[in-house]
Amino acid sequence: MDDLDREILDILRRDARTPYTEIAEQVGTSEGTVRNRVERLMSDGVIERFTIATRTGNIKAMIEVSVKVDVDTTEISDRMAEWDQVDFVWQVSGEEDVVLVVDAADTRAVNELITQARELDEVKSTKTRLILDERLGRNP
Repeated sequence: MDDLDREILDILRRDARTPYTEIAEQVGTSEGTVRNRVERLMSDGVIERFTIATRTGNIKAMIEVSVKVDVDTTEISDRMAEWDQVDFVWQVSGEEDVVLVVDAADTRAVNELITQARELDEVKSTKTRLILDERLGRNP
């Protein structure tokens, strides 16, 4: 991946619907080059998916989950990724092992997800952080 790929990705992170012609104009290359680069980034797995960000008025939160030492975090992460209202599941380093990023209708729905996590035998504890505001960062 080179600087041109990074510039293209930066534009797509901000708006995945940006037309290739507009991206080409911004980065100083042809539409065909942008199209080919995006296709290659997709086939190489650099671009996993295109998604949207919403402002639904919902409660967004991070539920940090600590699991027992002998637990396969990939397996439990895969299960949690199937839960309704879970946008992302991250395996992380530190005190917690897994972080769920959720977009729930209200605090009751967040609490239900916390309870669902705590009911798993593999889970030792949870910690929850409400997301008060978010901004898209600029990748260098």
